[in-house]
Amino acid sequence: MKRYLISGGGTGGHVFPAISIANELKARDSECEILFIGAKGRMEMKRVPEAGYKIVGLHVQGFHRNHILKNIRVLYNLIKSMRKVKKVIAEFEPDVAIGVGGYASGAALRVAENMGIPVVLQEQNSYAGVTNKLLAKKAEKICVAYNGMEKYFPAEKIVITGNPVRQDLFNHEIVKAEALAHFGLKEGKKTLLVIGGSLGARTINHSLMRSFRLLTESDIQVIWQTGKYEYTECKSTYRKYDKGNGNIVITDFIKRMDYAYAAADVVISRAGASSISELCLLGKACILVPSPNVAEDHQTHNAMALSTNEAAILIKDQDARAELVDTALTLLNDDDRIKMLSQNIVKYAIWDSAGKIVDEIEKVINNRI
Repeated sequence: MKRYLISGGGTGGHVFPAISIANELKARDSECEILFIGAKGRMEMKRVPEAGYKIVGLHVQGFHRNHILKNIRVLYNLIKSMRKVKKVIAEFEPDVAIGVGGYASGAALRVAENMGIPVVLQEQNSYAGVTNKLLAKKAEKICVAYNGMEKYFPAEKIVITGNPVRQDLFNHEIVKAEALAHFGLKEGKKTLLVIGGSLGARTINHSLMRSFRLLTESDIQVIWQTGKYEYTECKSTYRKYDKGNGNIVITDFIKRMDYAYAAADVVISRAGASSISELCLLGKACILVPSPNVAEDHQTHNAMALSTNEAAILIKDQDARAELVDTALTLLNDDDRIKMLSQNIVKYAIWDSAGKIVDEIEKVINNRI
């Protein structure tokens, strides 16, 4: 019986690919055992058990760049976590350890490497994260989604696999009319989908709030995921401008993203790797607003990989409040540009990424036998 250790998380961009990889492993071998290692207090501690997998939580967090003394506690927790991982690995005896990035991944995969467990890394972004760069030297394979990653990793270890995405997005039986009806919207009107990530995005939310009058007076419809933190503020602000035509649907979290994408003519999104992979596979015309609050500004690199090739529109975070809504309305009224963006972005789609990654995992295990 094969045993797989999967580590990483912190955001949906790490967690969803990890779960997709686990699902593919189970689909190929229902008898295999899979154990996750994540960071306590982060979303993987909820999402992984919901997906049917066991997870061990570590007290790990990122280093503080502006508060050096706080790093004493961070280092203490890191050392403590690595001891815990060593015990977990000794008991679980995995055949391979898979890292998808995030705080927990660094601690777990470093211990695995030192214990002689073969390691496979999955890097979602076009700009490699610190954790994966540190682990790359001893890794057996590094699965990536973008060309040119030899800048960060040994070229002979790199395999282009793309990023695994949520498979429930690809319900090809959904027709647009059904998707619009799900949100109580009308046929025959252009529809804008606004998603700032699973927790929302402050800049995107405030960009829409300051343009409510423009949006409510326009002839478009909006599906808007605010995230849980600013939902109440967004909803109450909207009531001041609502003309009763119901053209803006506001929710803290969209459970049926397959319907949301099917309904949308244009998507506004952050530029996380998983979001971009979904947009590529679905061929959606999009406006990307990279978050400035991520390591190595990797979302800007992700967005530029598309925008420089007319596959997406990039608006900087600091320009969003002034430009985002005007840009979206202009795009929604330009069918030719929507079509061009859609045709160009789908060229970057890589299908069956989870399957390609699992192929590499199996090769690594077989090479050790």
